[in-house]
Amino acid sequence: MLSAQLSRGLRYVGSLAVGGGAGLTLGQYYLEGSHLNGFGAALKDLVGTGGGYASMAETKGLGPHGGMDKSTWTSFTLGERKEVTGNTHLYRFKLENPEESLNLPIASCLLVRARIGSEQEDGTRKFVIRPYTPTSASTAKGHFDLIVKVYEKGVMSKHFGDLKAGDNLEIKGPIVKLPYAANMKKHIGMVAGGTGITPMLQVAEAILKNPEDKTKISLIFANVTEGDIILREELDAYKKKYPDQFDCYYVLDKPGFFWRGGKGYVTKDMLAKHMPPPAEDNMVFVCGPPPMMEHISGNKAPDKSQGELKGLLKNLGYS
Repeated sequence: MLSAQLSRGLRYVGSLAVGGGAGLTLGQYYLEGSHLNGFGAALKDLVGTGGGYASMAETKGLGPHGGMDKSTWTSFTLGERKEVTGNTHLYRFKLENPEESLNLPIASCLLVRARIGSEQEDGTRKFVIRPYTPTSASTAKGHFDLIVKVYEKGVMSKHFGDLKAGDNLEIKGPIVKLPYAANMKKHIGMVAGGTGITPMLQVAEAILKNPEDKTKISLIFANVTEGDIILREELDAYKKKYPDQFDCYYVLDKPGFFWRGGKGYVTKDMLAKHMPPPAEDNMVFVCGPPPMMEHISGNKAPDKSQGELKGLLKNLGYS
């Protein structure tokens, strides 16, 4: 059973509720020394607060992750960007060796940083750090992809929006969020909002592409409009290829006239119908904007420690 201690000091865009066991909530991650304690204090040593930058040449050969290392910031070059929706783009970063792959463990993310925060006394700006989950296959050679949606108040997402081919970004990782093992649960439920689908897809692909893993996956994917649904082609392909193992239910806040999926916000009835029931052999992940998390599973506590499981999942009997 997972321990709630796993998430202390971390805030990702997402949360996790473990059926029948502990509740684990994750929110949007940022680094500020005064907010870290317990596991987070240890992570501070891993993430750092400014130093530790190295060039690709200096980090070459540090491990099996395409020149990336979890303890050193490395500069990666943006090879190209492609529009996914009006405010969402795919960013393809190049690995120095075109024959190498990231080989990310499941489930893990990368940390990205840039000096785009408030101005300091020495005239430099503070680092802003955010986690992102690659959407490219872990074994993809020569590159990795990040899908980022630009939010009006998103400091890092706006920085991504300004990037163009040839620009560099400092990244480190992988940071393991959940050490997934095949068949560790019989049924995994996933509730994703917007780009919160990316860590879900990472886990889903690992399960579906492993013929020995019989875990069933049920996904609720919420977006504002139909045009906001990213990675829909991949999700629909999995649903068609694995009809007995993977199911995806789309929910739109502002559906069109002919929309036949879910409408409005994710409701208690939707969760009861599409998620696995609370049980030791079941697990539910939630990943999306903080208001959505608060509604479904609860957010972090004010001191950034593990928050109490609440919201719709608690009402349904998850713990």
